[in-house]
Amino acid sequence: MKKLILIALMVAGLAAFKCNSIRHISGIVYGMDDKLPIAGASVKVDGTFAGTVTNANGKYDIDVPDGKNSLVFSYAGFKTKTVKLDTSNKLDVYLESAKTTLNEVVVTGYTTQQKKDVTGSVATITPADATSMPPAVAAGMLKSKAAGVVVMQKNITLNAPSLYYNSNTYTNDDESYQPISENGFNNPKDNPLSTFSVDVDGASYSNVRRFINNGQLPPADAVRVEEMINYFKYNLPGPTNGDPVAIYTELSSAPWNQKHLLVRIGLKARTVDMNNIPPSNLVFLLDVSGSMGEPNKLPLVKASMKMLVDELRPQDRVAIVTYSGQAGVKLPSTPGSEKQKIKDAIDDLYAGGSTAGGAGIKLAYQIARENFVPNGNNRIIMATDGDFNVGDSSDGDMETLITGERYSNVPITIMGFGMGNLKDSKMEILADKGDGNYAYIDNLTEARKTLVTKYGGTMYMVAKDVKLQVEFNPAIVQSYRLVGYEDRMLNKEDFNNDQKDAGDMGSGHTVTALYEIVPVGVNDDYSPSVDPLKYQKSKDVHSGTYSDELMTVKFRYKQPVSDQSKLSVSIVKNNPVSFNSTSPDFRFASAVAEFGMLLRNSQFKQNGNYDQVVSIAKAARGEDEDGYRSEFVRLVETAKPMVQNSPYLTKY
Repeated sequence: MKKLILIALMVAGLAAFKCNSIRHISGIVYGMDDKLPIAGASVKVDGTFAGTVTNANGKYDIDVPDGKNSLVFSYAGFKTKTVKLDTSNKLDVYLESAKTTLNEVVVTGYTTQQKKDVTGSVATITPADATSMPPAVAAGMLKSKAAGVVVMQKNITLNAPSLYYNSNTYTNDDESYQPISENGFNNPKDNPLSTFSVDVDGASYSNVRRFINNGQLPPADAVRVEEMINYFKYNLPGPTNGDPVAIYTELSSAPWNQKHLLVRIGLKARTVDMNNIPPSNLVFLLDVSGSMGEPNKLPLVKASMKMLVDELRPQDRVAIVTYSGQAGVKLPSTPGSEKQKIKDAIDDLYAGGSTAGGAGIKLAYQIARENFVPNGNNRIIMATDGDFNVGDSSDGDMETLITGERYSNVPITIMGFGMGNLKDSKMEILADKGDGNYAYIDNLTEARKTLVTKYGGTMYMVAKDVKLQVEFNPAIVQSYRLVGYEDRMLNKEDFNNDQKDAGDMGSGHTVTALYEIVPVGVNDDYSPSVDPLKYQKSKDVHSGTYSDELMTVKFRYKQPVSDQSKLSVSIVKNNPVSFNSTSPDFRFASAVAEFGMLLRNSQFKQNGNYDQVVSIAKAARGEDEDGYRSEFVRLVETAKPMVQNSPYLTKY
């Protein structure tokens, strides 16, 4: 009997040993020089994709599978260290600073290469040059935008990633933005029509907020004024005639130039009860490459996606596609009723490897097509920093790829994460060309706003290919300018062409567009003119029966399942009201536009200034239930002294 009990105990002990073969290791990562904890350091199990990152206090926790006995610790600016585990489950690690003498290397963003490995344009800077100006400016003023390369010579020591000067500030980030050439003033005699696609993205505002909250002014090309305006919620009534979109207009003076007029065009999409929408076929396309192994990237992605999972209904389905060096299906299409299974798959994601973003996009569309729900809510939700480096990776590649997938009738929502290597330019292209929307997620509050509070607007389309075309009356309008929307401009003939793609609007979405107008008779520098024509006689302008009309606004849209557009028309009478008599929404939108122009150091800012922006925004906050307008005021107040203390900017 005793022998049987002993055997049973031995079997139980062996079973327990087998069950506990996964070791739980924890510790803190420090810098060897200053002995301070390192937040965001990467910790990986050697020989696997399992990994984690240290928290704000440098602490990490990681499970090490049976048969693995080494951890790899790394962080930008420090030497990578591999440590073999002993019998203790607690392991503190000290990383050595990776100081490098730069007489043999080239700095390219976050990487270093030997000189012999670099081809193309190379700029050179000497120690004397470098010490006579801020290091960021020294690097940035010589950095070739085309080649993206700077060489520093003569034993200059570098302890951090290279710095570059971008438009109106400098930053230590290697981020990419599409260049913006601001819309100028047009003479309606020569250009009577202004045509553009709507834009409901708000990524630029949250990205600008991230820069300012981190103590930096954003690069000018990161400031897309229309996205800043449309980040905010506006109080417009929805359509009442069964149409998916309603239009409203408002006219007053421009706060940055009282001689000019400002027209606000507002669109409001109908709000749909999310409980009544068709079943959803969603594909989460998640970047798990090595560049995502930072606290504000993959951990924030995982928390954000689990928020979205909580919004799913039993009839909805989710598949998860991941990509690093290659793309794969992490979770096949799964019912929304199995929330824990979906969340477990999300929790099991770790960062590592290169970034085959193009392959991930192709696989996500394939999975979406395989599970396509006719007349359903089919959509891809992509979470990434946009830093693709394997396969299709350039901005042009992304445009070709996403345009080719448009026939799938699967919109794509892009969510950008992180800083330092954020490729905003790629993500903007993917959203614009993929019938989708783009949000930048800098914290959990923003994730909740995008995926929970605005779930319907983000996830469910009620009108597609929404275009606006405005005709100006030259008898009243001397010149006009569309504020923002530079990357959404269309040719005039595109308006009636149903084959031409345009922006989409989700449930409850609002869109605001502003036109600045110089009335006839106003003498300023913003009314373009040319010499009289030699071979054609100029025609006199007669207002005739339209003497009280400032402009006519036409907009086209399609129902989500239709290929034919519908047309609506609205006339704006030449009857401006005083600025203080306009709606709070009009005044607040004008304040946001003015702030955007100031951040861009726009040639059209005219008499704009930060104090005026704050004054207008404070008075136009309204109910502000979510506090976003109050946050905007604080953001402007934070940015003002940064501009005043910058030696590179015009003071306002």
